[in-house]
Amino acid sequence: MDTGDALSILSALGHPTRLDAFRLLIRHEPDGLSTGSLVEASGLTQSTFSTHLAVLAKAGLVLSKKRGRLQIQRANLDALRGLMIYLAKDCCQGRAELCEPLLAELTCY
Repeated sequence: MDTGDALSILSALGHPTRLDAFRLLIRHEPDGLSTGSLVEASGLTQSTFSTHLAVLAKAGLVLSKKRGRLQIQRANLDALRGLMIYLAKDCCQGRAELCEPLLAELTCY
């Protein structure tokens, strides 16, 4: 990941609606959610939410797949992983013991 990619992702997540939607999608991995479910959860109109979804997709954070008549949205965990690695890559100047608390917080239960 380069600086431009990181800035694109951070910018996309810099809006409360988009951040909430992405976090909701993360909670529903690996199955994802229909676009209609995301719209309903957001409380916005379809057209307004679609604009936010397009920003997330352009940043590479959301993957879309047709399942029957539904459009299913999924969080792109590879993009999230890339951003996290980009942000923490030079963590603690190579002193792994200083990064242990951060890594412990990121461990899935």
